[in-house]
Amino acid sequence: MKTLLLIGMGAGDPEHITVQAIKALNRASVFFVLDKGQTTEDLVRLRLEICERYIREPGYRVVQVSDPKRDSSTPSYTRGVEEWHEQRAQVFAQLIENQLVEGECGAFLLWGEPGLYDSTLRILERVRANGCKGFDYQVIPGISSVQALAAAHRVPLNDIGQPIRITTGRRLAAEDLDNVVVMLDAHCAFQAFVHEDLEIYWGAYIGTADEILIAGKLADVCEQIKQVREAARQRKGWIMDTYLLRRTG
Repeated sequence: MKTLLLIGMGAGDPEHITVQAIKALNRASVFFVLDKGQTTEDLVRLRLEICERYIREPGYRVVQVSDPKRDSSTPSYTRGVEEWHEQRAQVFAQLIENQLVEGECGAFLLWGEPGLYDSTLRILERVRANGCKGFDYQVIPGISSVQALAAAHRVPLNDIGQPIRITTGRRLAAEDLDNVVVMLDAHCAFQAFVHEDLEIYWGAYIGTADEILIAGKLADVCEQIKQVREAARQRKGWIMDTYLLRRTG
């Protein structure tokens, strides 16, 4: 049986790697890296640096392939994601069939936490549904940007006895604003609620040398976050940010 390890690599700091993840790194003989192009080459570089830092024995292989691009022009967001996942599933199936031999262990280093807004688990189940069944996989949890954001700002995610909601910018709604963490927000959805009595704890490139943190009343820092975010995105060619919204009082 071929084995795949889905290793949570943390939010950006190489020291976010857990002891369990280090043991998993040293089990794998092949590491699969999805390359999204020049704009995110530093994300590929971080994966390679983690391997060099924590793997004790040389001889592992790195297989780097181009990551299919999601067609953002598709009218239906859900259909666009489904088509993208199918393209990825075909790539994954080829990697499993052609780059792993029977009994060998391969690995994906996944940003943050494999179970939180990451598609790899769903795609592997699609690979199986499409007929590629000669493999098993294990998940090694990691530190997410949600945890790293709260630590960086030195705030708890929830108020006493209250729940916390995690959603995307696309799904952010007025009824969610008591304690809500927002990820994957390409359009600064928080600006729609600038007249609400809210605090925001925002962070970009969390856990990396480029980390940016801004916190305060949403009405006071909304424009600052938008300007800083756009400047950072222009400078690096990409941005990954997360934020916590909370009603004051």
